[in-house]
Amino acid sequence: MRTLRPDPAISKRMAGIKQKGTAIETAVATVLRELHLHYRKNVKGLPGSPDFANRSTRWAVFVNGCFWHHHTGCAKASIPKSNAEFWVAKFQDNRRRDANAIRRLRRRGYCVVVVWECHENRIHAKLSKILKRSSVNR
Repeated sequence: MRTLRPDPAISKRMAGIKQKGTAIETAVATVLRELHLHYRKNVKGLPGSPDFANRSTRWAVFVNGCFWHHHTGCAKASIPKSNAEFWVAKFQDNRRRDANAIRRLRRRGYCVVVVWECHENRIHAKLSKILKRSSVNR
């Protein structure tokens, strides 16, 4: 079986892409504060290490980049032409891992919200779901 590997030059370029503190993450943090939702960032102790989470009220938010998490139907979710086989496998693994983390969190009773990079104008509406669920559970 052949092991798929990315081109070293492309790997170096991709490694330079910011992973934390992105504009969309900052926007999500701002909306969470506006909604008076207290959170911890990058919670390693929960499945998938959510970008934002509150264990006591059981909610988690994943902020996904459209390229890396291969957002279905999004123009930013392109497949690089060089070494396409590697990228298709990588995106499938990423999506499988994401779905598994969400499933595990929901089994634990968490409200899980995924905010996509391209959905900047929908952040408030998506995060309001947490507030509605939290008020029902109080």
